[in-house]
Amino acid sequence: MIAERSEPLADNAPHVLVVDDDQKIRALLGRFLTSNGFRVTEAADAATARAFMRGLAFDLVLLDVMMPGECGLTLARDLKSTRPVPICMLTALADAEDRITGLEAGVDDYVSKPFEPRELLLRLRNILRRGQTPASTSSRDEIRMGGCVFSITRGELKRDDEAIKLTERERDLLRLFAQRIGVAVPRHELSSDDSTGSERAIDVQINRLRRKIETDPSNPVYLQTVRGKGYILYID
Repeated sequence: MIAERSEPLADNAPHVLVVDDDQKIRALLGRFLTSNGFRVTEAADAATARAFMRGLAFDLVLLDVMMPGECGLTLARDLKSTRPVPICMLTALADAEDRITGLEAGVDDYVSKPFEPRELLLRLRNILRRGQTPASTSSRDEIRMGGCVFSITRGELKRDDEAIKLTERERDLLRLFAQRIGVAVPRHELSSDDSTGSERAIDVQINRLRRKIETDPSNPVYLQTVRGKGYILYID
């Protein structure tokens, strides 16, 4: 159940355009995003979305792939060629080629249906964070992942103020991910220079790190696998 927001939205609340032909999904997303501090406008198709974008400015577009009439990929490709608006695609398509087509069109991220609302929220926030100035990103000294907080300078990880022991390698990995929040880091960049830096060793190290920062390591929310590429870290 999605809680209704009791207080008014902030004047600088990010404005999201939700484009999906499924009215129930639009309503669900509208309530969920509004309850989490977003301003939401809903469109049932690409034509309506275009009409809204002629008169309103949006911080992000959440766009379904499969829609009657003009599909989401075509709309995304056109939007990316005419205006610098971040786009997150909602897709039921599991085929990697469809995702690659979207990425080639300039889509910033993908979320598969059915989606976990909390994961969707993390992805949207990270897309918006990537659009901030480098100075605001580089000045961050702590990153939060649920109940865990990692101090980049001190190299300390805590859960609910209780210290969690890290190996030097785990500390290095978290610092590397902290520099690339919301960006997929290839396995070869995560490999160390010594004999333990094989891709298999990286997978083992990532699994150990997940056990320290994830509530459910077998179903990670923050440190996720990007199939065929590497890993990506999302933060709150």
